[in-house]
This record gives sequence, structure tokens and C-alpha cells, in this order.
Amino acid sequence: MLGPSSSFNPKSPSASVADGVAAGMSVSPGRRERPPQPCAPPGLEEALSALGLEGEREYAGDIFAEVMVCRALPGRALPRTVTPEMRALVVDWLVQVHEYLGLAGDTLYLAVHLLDSYLRAGRVRLRRLQLLGVACLFLACKMEECVLPEPASLCLLSAGSFSRAELLRAERRILSRLDFRLHHPGPLLCLGLLAALAGSRPQVVLLATYFLELSLLEAEAAEWEPGRRAAAALSLAHRVLDGADSRPEPALYSPAELDPLEPCMVRAALRGPAPGRAAVFLKYARPQRQGTSLAAALLLRHPQPGPP
Repeated sequence: MLGPSSSFNPKSPSASVADGVAAGMSVSPGRRERPPQPCAPPGLEEALSALGLEGEREYAGDIFAEVMVCRALPGRALPRTVTPEMRALVVDWLVQVHEYLGLAGDTLYLAVHLLDSYLRAGRVRLRRLQLLGVACLFLACKMEECVLPEPASLCLLSAGSFSRAELLRAERRILSRLDFRLHHPGPLLCLGLLAALAGSRPQVVLLATYFLELSLLEAEAAEWEPGRRAAAALSLAHRVLDGADSRPEPALYSPAELDPLEPCMVRAALRGPAPGRAAVFLKYARPQRQGTSLAAALLLRHPQPGPP
């Protein structure tokens, strides 16, 4: 595993969720059709209270719509200079830096989202891939953190691969290319809402969080809507711990919508601490996270029988 001080080398939401826009609605030329808004499921106010958002009951439906209807990135391929393996290596390094600095979970997901958005917007020089990743993390910190890491500290963690001035220039390029569109309700927020709605126990939520973080390493996951990705991780965690027939309720996505996502997470969990993709596995193997990655690999190889 690369240490934080090491240098680096180179579908839509379910119909059961959507409510409001008719399929045959006409759209005036030049106007963009608004995505369908999800109907608020029963128990949403109680779920927000469980997340410490008691004061937001009046806006519960709007919060749910904002989070669950967030669109995925367009299915555009990575630049020819960047392979999925190279992207995974950058994300793996970002996971290590993120953990070393003790940043919030949403910061990591936003940083990877910004990285994927930039990669899909144009060409990237391979030798600047690590700089791009650190600049995306720095921008994500400005959106999510109360205390920012110093640019000089980020340069030091990259073993001096670039200077403070280069980092700030990269930040300006990202802002320009993304047109300052940095807001993104990540899948971690979706997972919290879905788990609170389903009343999932802490062990299930921890395992689902592990599956969700593993998906960051997969380039194809950028094309999944945050809500659907979180629902797939939660559904897989329930089935691993409670049996093959167990799924969270309410079921906001059909099995057909989640089934294409779950095998990717299963493959990542069974891969183990593979070179260039070990950070998430090792992070969740520690006692602080109850050895979740080790238990997940064991349970996936030897599934538990469901309740009678």
C-alpha cells in the first residue's frame, strides 16, 4: 500500500421512486425537461429525526427529492490516456490521504465525483493525474470541511511531486472546466437516508458503507445514480448478513435495477488487498471498523442461510 507520503506513478431511478412527470409530456424547444420528482416514502420524517434533522420535517420531501433524484455522470468514456487501472490507483491514494487527514466521509465522495467529472470533460496529461486528484480533494474540503488542510501539507503528502502554485493553478482549471458546479449530494448521504428509512441495524450500515466505498475504485460506478448506488450497497449488505431473500423496506428500487450494480461490489470485496486497490480493504480490516472487509469476504464466499 502506498503511504500518504509516497509518490504516485503512473439508468435511471425506479418508477416506484419517481412520481409526477408523465411519460408523454411534451417539452418546448430549447427547454430542458426536469427529472421526475420522487414521492416521499412513509417514515421519512422519522428517518430525518434519526439522522439528527428534526428541524427539517417541513422540508422532508424536498430533501429526499434533492438527494435521490441526483443524476449520474453521463456514460462517456475516460480519456484515452487514462485507463480504469490508473484511475483506481489515484482513488486508492486519495483514500489513504483522506484517512490520514481525518476528513469527513462526504469529502472523499465529492473529491472522486469531481475527479470523474473532470476526466469526462476532456484530455488529461498522465503525469498530472495525481495533481488532479489532490486538487479535487482540496476543492472537496472547501465544500465539506470546517478546517482546511494547508496546500503545502497536501504537496508534502505527495512527496513534492508538485508545488503549491501548481496545486492552486490546477484548482482554477478544475473550476473553469466544471463551470463551478461543485454541489453533489453523494451516495453516502443517500445511504444514511435509506438505512434510516429501513431501520437497518449498525452492522448492516457499516457493511453497506464498505461496499459503497469499494465502488469508488470502479470506473463504471461513476455512471450510477447516487441513490441507486447506495440502495445497491444497502440491499447487498442486508442479503449478506440476513440471507439471500432479505431486502430493505421500503423497496425504492426494484431488484432488476439493483442487480447490475451488486456484482461489481461483490467482485471488489472478493478481490481483497490487490495492488493499487488495497486502501479500502485495509481501512475496513482494522478493529476500529470491526474487521468488516475480512468478514465480508468470508460471508460472500460462504453465504449464510436466510431466516426460516
